[in-house]
Amino acid sequence: MFLSRRSTQAEYLDTPGRAAQEIAADYRELGRVNKLFRFSHPFEWYITRSLGAERCRRLDFLDLGAGDGLLGECLSRWAGRRGWTWRFTNLDLNPQALQLRPGPRNIAGSVLQLPFADGSFDVVIASQMTHHLDHDAEVVTHFRESWRVTRDALLLCDTHRNAGLYGLVWVGTLLCGCSKLLRQDGFISVRRSFRVAEWQALAAQAEIPRAKVSLYLGTRLVLQARKAGP
Repeated sequence: MFLSRRSTQAEYLDTPGRAAQEIAADYRELGRVNKLFRFSHPFEWYITRSLGAERCRRLDFLDLGAGDGLLGECLSRWAGRRGWTWRFTNLDLNPQALQLRPGPRNIAGSVLQLPFADGSFDVVIASQMTHHLDHDAEVVTHFRESWRVTRDALLLCDTHRNAGLYGLVWVGTLLCGCSKLLRQDGFISVRRSFRVAEWQALAAQAEIPRAKVSLYLGTRLVLQARKAGP
C-alpha cells in the first residue's frame, strides 16, 4: 500500500561530490520551499511554550543537519524581535552547505557521533534531517546523541509520511519554481519519513525519558523532551 512503509530510496541532494554552484542553487530553492511551509514555526511554538518566556531570553542552540544555517538565522531574527538572544551552532555532514553562510559556529560532523561534551547546549534541534538516515539503528543513535549533548531541551522535527503532505509538496514545489530534481527529492523525502508510533518506539529505544511525539498540523512530526523544568 502507498506510503505504508518507509522508503530508503536515496535523495539527489545527498549525492556526494556535487559542484559547489549546484549545491548553492539547490539550497536557494529549498529555502523558498521551507519559508513557504513556515519551517521555523514549530520551533517558535514549541520552544516558547515548553521553556517559558523567561528561560527563552538567552539560549544556546545546536542545529543538527543545519545545511546552510537558514533555520538558525530565521529563529535568531525572530527571537531578536522579542529582545531575546538565541545563539546557534550549525552542524552538518556537508561542509560545502555550511560555507553558504560562513561563521565561526559552523561545524562539519555526523549526527551519529557528535563532537561535543555531555550537556553542551541548552536546546538541541533538527529540522527535516532525521529522514536522511537510512536505518532505524542510525535514528536511535541520532536520538541518543542529541539527548546526550542537550542540558535542557530536545526538539526534533521532520515530515510526516502521509498522502496529504505528498500532495502539498507537489503544489509547493510548483509554486516555488523548483527544478525537476528538487521536486523529485521532495516526494522521496515524504516516502522516507516516519509516523508517530515509529518515532515513539525509536525514542524509547534511545532511552529518552518522557519523550513525547506528536503531529504538527498533520504534516510534521515533533519529538519533545526536557531534562530540566516541569
